[in-house]
Amino acid sequence: MKYLFTLLILSFTLNLKAQAIPEKPEDISPILVGEILPNLPLYDSKNQAKNLKDLITQPTVIVFYRGGWCPYCNVHLSEMVKIEDEITKMGYKILAVSPDDFQNLEATDEQHKMKYELYSDKGAQLIKALGIGFKANDKTRAYIGTKNKGTVTEVMPVPTVLIVNALGEVKMEYIRPDITQRLSGKLLLSILQGLS
Repeated sequence: MKYLFTLLILSFTLNLKAQAIPEKPEDISPILVGEILPNLPLYDSKNQAKNLKDLITQPTVIVFYRGGWCPYCNVHLSEMVKIEDEITKMGYKILAVSPDDFQNLEATDEQHKMKYELYSDKGAQLIKALGIGFKANDKTRAYIGTKNKGTVTEVMPVPTVLIVNALGEVKMEYIRPDITQRLSGKLLLSILQGLS
């Protein structure tokens, strides 16, 4: 009985550590290649929930960005627009996910005139589950509040690109704590060709 109690305490302690959100982007513990994405809900611009499993109906490129207010993210999203036809010809779908409130998705979509889909990760649940989230500082949250409608996120994703198969298994990941460094379109196309 004492052994079982010790195991329960240890399990609870490890679970608390796993749920702790790092203060700095360099301290994240991301999902690994070969792992399966959790089936959590994402929200479209109409605030309609869609389970991740239902969105990944084929091999998919998932771009996690900080929000439509982020200039580095907007450059990256624009670059994805330029290569999205080539990506879809290779049999991949593109999803872009941010902790932005759903009310801000339409403005981001209109700005970039993208064909690929944007989703809101309410409460950054998926971002946290993937281990790519860190705490947004007060200055960042105040800035987001001046640029966006709705709820301001408390958790930011480290800019991330995941390539997954139709089962949601991670086949490749690009995760970079430096927000100014993003996966280039040219390199992404090269990686996708290598995986095909």
